[in-house]
Amino acid sequence: MQRAVARGKHLVESRYPCNECHGRNFGGGVMVDDPAMGKLLGPNITTGKGGRTAGYGPDDWDAIVRHGVKPDGTPAVMPAEDFQLMTDQELSDIVAYLQTVPPVDNEVPESSLGPLGTVLMAVGSLPLAADLVSDHQSAHALHPPAAEPSADFGKHLAGVCTGCHRTTLEGGPIAAGPPDWPPARNLTPHADGRLAGWSFQDFQRAMREAVDPEGVPLRPPMSLMKPYAQNMTEVELRALWAYVHGLEPRPTGR
Repeated sequence: MQRAVARGKHLVESRYPCNECHGRNFGGGVMVDDPAMGKLLGPNITTGKGGRTAGYGPDDWDAIVRHGVKPDGTPAVMPAEDFQLMTDQELSDIVAYLQTVPPVDNEVPESSLGPLGTVLMAVGSLPLAADLVSDHQSAHALHPPAAEPSADFGKHLAGVCTGCHRTTLEGGPIAAGPPDWPPARNLTPHADGRLAGWSFQDFQRAMREAVDPEGVPLRPPMSLMKPYAQNMTEVELRALWAYVHGLEPRPTGR
């Protein structure tokens, strides 16, 4: 159990940024707060008063995290499209860790859409994860690939990048992001690609210091990943680099 908790802690602190939506103490946070788009709130996921996950079983955690569906069958704001490569072991480890964090008493209200968000939702331009996940029936892998500096492990790690950079990492406008977010950069070896001419050291610095090779600060949302990348091991960063370095070149998405 201690090993599972330790693995879950590492996953949450380095690869699955739960704190960005659920708050630093997991007692609730703000995903989007814009008068036009609406207020999307990350619920309290601790065992304290107001915690939404009390009584969750394995199937409930699977549904909400990897399918974007609440226990009552309604769609959730959870960005489950980012967690399609999360394995059963990783999800179990994260749950084990979350059950050890201090309880927080906080009643988080339901999310609500503003006028623009309502229109975008109505015309299908602001889809929820339950609609973006293409396959709700296939089983997930039981265990992650071996932790080694390989493209196979890197592809697994890059699963959380797809929500912004798209499934094949060609980048483009981020559909579910706030209006002030710039388009996600193209990470493939295409002429449009942001990583052209970069070394691993450039990539590592960008991830851990949130600056490009010229020292120019990265913009949100990529800059928000800095504290998580700082907790990644060098093996994880080298695996991610091996994967993106070997991608099929693709033009930037539209």
